[in-house]
Amino acid sequence: DHLVNLVQINTSNPPGNETVAANYLKAALAAEGINSELFALDPERANLVARIKGNGSKRPILIMGHTDVVGVQAEKWTEDPFGGLRKDGWVYGRGTLDDKDNVTAGLMLMILLKRHGVELDRDIIFLAESGEEGTPEVGINYMVEHHWDEIDAEFCLAEGGGNILEDSGVSVIGIQTAEKMPRRATLVARGTAGHGSVPRIDNPVTALTKAVAKMGEWQTEMRLNDTTRAYFERLATMSEPEDAWRYRNIDNPEETEAIQQYFLENFPYHYSVLRTSVVPTIIQGGFRKNVIPSEASAVLDIRMLPDEDVDGFYDMMREIIDDPNVEIVPEAIYRPESAPSPVDNEMFQTLENVANRMYPDATVLPRMSTGATDMAQMRAKGVASYGLGAIRSVEELNSGNGAHGDNERVSEESVRQLVQFVWNTIIEVGATK
Repeated sequence: DHLVNLVQINTSNPPGNETVAANYLKAALAAEGINSELFALDPERANLVARIKGNGSKRPILIMGHTDVVGVQAEKWTEDPFGGLRKDGWVYGRGTLDDKDNVTAGLMLMILLKRHGVELDRDIIFLAESGEEGTPEVGINYMVEHHWDEIDAEFCLAEGGGNILEDSGVSVIGIQTAEKMPRRATLVARGTAGHGSVPRIDNPVTALTKAVAKMGEWQTEMRLNDTTRAYFERLATMSEPEDAWRYRNIDNPEETEAIQQYFLENFPYHYSVLRTSVVPTIIQGGFRKNVIPSEASAVLDIRMLPDEDVDGFYDMMREIIDDPNVEIVPEAIYRPESAPSPVDNEMFQTLENVANRMYPDATVLPRMSTGATDMAQMRAKGVASYGLGAIRSVEELNSGNGAHGDNERVSEESVRQLVQFVWNTIIEVGATK
């Protein structure tokens, strides 16, 4: 019911209006005798923090989820995106997978800890944050910069995992341990405006298209980190021989080029996690068909590896474009650099143990998100952070009903299992033995 109720609160960002969801959570916690507090840069966009105290012998664990969602094109949905419809074991609505399922899991964890009177070695903190979908200044950035004491923790559990259900059962438990850094930039080409009937050597549209083509065709350097190395090593153990060979030979100098090309053509996600990616997404230039504009621009969605030298990468871009009339204008950085979280510490080992007990035939894969989450800010503060998620079938993964998709939905059973997974993890790593 909590998930349905949260989905029915329209927190599309913009404008957000997450305070309505925060007040709902505050009331649900208060009904169980759990105190919580709201923190807001913008009164309409509050963050909620609740804490269940432990004995203090170990540092806290933060359970984090965001209450805002991306907007919808309602006419493309067959169900009301904010109706929270329950049908045939599914809950439909915006946010069911991103990220109100995780918010619900955090809420239920706090309620269950309180109801069962669990004795804890650690404080368990629940943060329901605003602004994850593009406005972190009101959410995680505000909390980190102004209320860090409220959320400071040894470990953080949040969104970003990916679990796969096949006919034989759950085959993969994906735990997000790293993410690429969004470092977008705009290419701006400038030249002399004029009549379209008279060719000009400095036509900015021509210069821009050449630069965009160079960026789109650029095969940036391949690099493995601890997360991606472990990901491919473990993936090889569960794959067909031909795929396993590729995963084991990614960094083999004699084989890597052909393997990367295969990934680009068949598994773009695998190609992306191996490198900093540069993807042209928007081109703008001109306003009449018979006018040469004085300026044309293109947006590049650049997702950098966690260890990428940002300024050095922009320098390489300038060398490759090699045109003084094309300027690279970096977008303001709103997510910090963040190193991958360890895959050999107490929390990751606990997550593996819980996964192995609940899904004995599954392989646990540490994974790097190509997209961004607010765990970047937590990792930048030294908090080992791990992304979890609902279990989805291969058919569902390919259906278009996922996060940010039309008819976004989640199965009720997968939400129950997510709550169980988080509960088992916190009991193992946080409860007094």
